[in-house]
Amino acid sequence: MRHRLTVPSVAAACLLLAVPASAADATPGAPGIGDSYYPSYGNGGYDVSHYDLRLKYRPATDRLEGTATILATATQDLSRFNLDFALEVSEVLVGGRKAEFATSGDHELEITPAAPLDSGRPFTVVVRYRGTPSKVRVNGFTAWLRTPDGGVAANEPEAAWWWFPSNDHPLDKATYDVSVAVPDGSQAISNGTLRSTSSRLGWTRYTWRSSRPQATYLATLAVGRFDLTTDTTASGLPVVNAYSKDLGDNAGAARASVERTAEVAGWLSGVFGPYPFDALGGYVPNVPTGYALETQTRPFYSPRQFGGGSNVSVVVHELAHQWYGDSVSVKDWRDIWVNEGFARYAQWLWSEKEGDGTAQELADYVYAQHPAEDAFWTVKPGDPGPQNQFHAAVYDRGAIALQALRNEIGDEDFFAILKGWPTERRYGNGSVRDFEAYAEKVSGRPLGAVFDTWLFTASKPAAPAARATGVGTKVTAARPKSWRAIHATDTVHGHPAR
Repeated sequence: MRHRLTVPSVAAACLLLAVPASAADATPGAPGIGDSYYPSYGNGGYDVSHYDLRLKYRPATDRLEGTATILATATQDLSRFNLDFALEVSEVLVGGRKAEFATSGDHELEITPAAPLDSGRPFTVVVRYRGTPSKVRVNGFTAWLRTPDGGVAANEPEAAWWWFPSNDHPLDKATYDVSVAVPDGSQAISNGTLRSTSSRLGWTRYTWRSSRPQATYLATLAVGRFDLTTDTTASGLPVVNAYSKDLGDNAGAARASVERTAEVAGWLSGVFGPYPFDALGGYVPNVPTGYALETQTRPFYSPRQFGGGSNVSVVVHELAHQWYGDSVSVKDWRDIWVNEGFARYAQWLWSEKEGDGTAQELADYVYAQHPAEDAFWTVKPGDPGPQNQFHAAVYDRGAIALQALRNEIGDEDFFAILKGWPTERRYGNGSVRDFEAYAEKVSGRPLGAVFDTWLFTASKPAAPAARATGVGTKVTAARPKSWRAIHATDTVHGHPAR
């Protein structure tokens, strides 16, 4: 806020002139980044480039202590800024100087630096904090999952608040170093590559690095007692998989599925282009949840995903997200189809490859399964609303939309688009309409009618995804053999009902 000079003295005038311009012009950063579904998520006024998290966690008490060092750049003259966080903060430093801080709402940490920050200026924030994550409720739930021997951070669209302060929106990606000390005998699993382990005075510290841009909700942490398997891909990428030691009857099926990670990623590289990250893996902690999540480089799987036997299809789904969702992330949470429709369609392509039903047969089956009056058709995958963000229609009708696009433009252009989009926008963001424009550019055809019919119309289309090859549009009513495996992931992501 500007202040008028009220004392007509030379000394006062000189004092005012000595203040940097940004001090007079600086304003608070917005408490939200502008998402249409979640207006309070993320923050304005700065851009984060790196998170360095140094943590200590006690599994027996679920007590977490941490120091987060955040490297950022001001994008405006900044008098104050927010971080998204829900644990107890004891100290904040900005540029090495103590900063004032306060909390507002259920996840806003308001920070006032000792002096305003100039636009374009890099700055460092240090936040010291502690808490019991599983006891913290935001909107009535916790994204921190307790296990018999530890805890896990894995949820969507929010998970970071319970274990580190952040600019919590996919528009602000950063690299990460995550270093976690746990009692000897426990392990800490996170994203990327394991850089070091060290033991001292009854504690073992695990340090992980994510060297490619990563959205905050894709950062994960799991502490417990795990059986680890390690390998390298043909191209030399490290593969680390982890399984809770107490998975019980689901242990064999989980391993039989997740251990195929390198194989599946290699196949997906043929569909979507080169794998975008420098590590691979997955982990299965002993949690009671039923969903899986595409946490970057190391997807999270609930044991229930393997309750009916091996389920490679869910591995296909979460690894497909490494291209569609992780490397290229949503601009706005209403763009969730650009994540989920493609991951579901990857499952259909895997089914086609394995001889368990073609993508066309699966599209026809979904179309026939839901009568016109089914509420399934009232959900618009291109803008489903926050209450329906993870509705089955976003996945299944969203995948039909891709089959319809494939039939409209032919395989050559369709598969060129599947590879080109994550290559052109690698480590960035994209919207549904951005993808539509890209598909039109590659195919040279107007595609608005296809996208509007399958993504933005709240009713059942008059006909299933027509075949461009001229084969009739008769709907296949028989259930494809792979249907159970694919639809074990109907509740892929763990956002509770609001």
